[in-house]
Amino acid sequence: MQSGTQKKVGYLGPEGSYCEIAAQAMCSGAQLVPYANFYLIVNSLINGETDAAVLPIENTINGAVRQNIDLLQAHSGLSAVCQYTVKIDHRLFTLAGADRSGITRIYSHKQALDQCSEFISKNYPYAVTVATDSTSGALAMVNSPSYAAIAGVQCERSGLDMSPECISDEKNNYTHFLKVVRGGIPEDFRSERVFVSLTCPNVPGGLLKLLQIIYGFGLNMSEIESRPIKDKPGEYRFFVELEADYSSRKVKDALAELKKSTNSFRVLGCY
Repeated sequence: MQSGTQKKVGYLGPEGSYCEIAAQAMCSGAQLVPYANFYLIVNSLINGETDAAVLPIENTINGAVRQNIDLLQAHSGLSAVCQYTVKIDHRLFTLAGADRSGITRIYSHKQALDQCSEFISKNYPYAVTVATDSTSGALAMVNSPSYAAIAGVQCERSGLDMSPECISDEKNNYTHFLKVVRGGIPEDFRSERVFVSLTCPNVPGGLLKLLQIIYGFGLNMSEIESRPIKDKPGEYRFFVELEADYSSRKVKDALAELKKSTNSFRVLGCY
């Protein structure tokens, strides 16, 4: 378990991404290594190329970043050990001096395009939207006066004009990031939250029983997300975040009781 200082940390690049902001905050002093997509970030950690990975896990507008939840679930040798929240401030970027009324194509990460869909529909209803691997990477596609990109305010640079105001449909927009490392969680690891995945018997009241266990131990469930199990049509895996100190005896007992009552159970992280 590498919950301390990391020498190399993978994040979704290029430089200037929201992921880099989170990585700088959670991994001060580490060498930050940009990758083109989340699969490459996780593989770099598994293969030992990096000591930690920083992944967005949830956005207050779009909800869970399901790809990254699935990646964390798929690799039992990885654990989340730290959380950080970044305020999202999307801006529209064009070539310097370009006439914004003539925009025909808008590039950005799918999440950002979704988060600015109302702005795009209202101002550029006929523009083609093109998903890119990251918001900051979308800026490289702005090579025509009729092209634009959506990226963070921190991406301001020479040669590009940036909209003076945030263009997100919801201005109070935040993304939660997790720092993920190799190894399990030490028994004495102190935390404010515990993140688990579980599957319950597919019978009436199966999930209710698990919720009653959580209630019985006096734990607050801050989040629950369901994902279909790919090779079992009609069955679901639940991802649950609890407000809990993993080092607490009561919490250990609650987790043990949950494990007894589920078909599968795993602690994905504590932070």
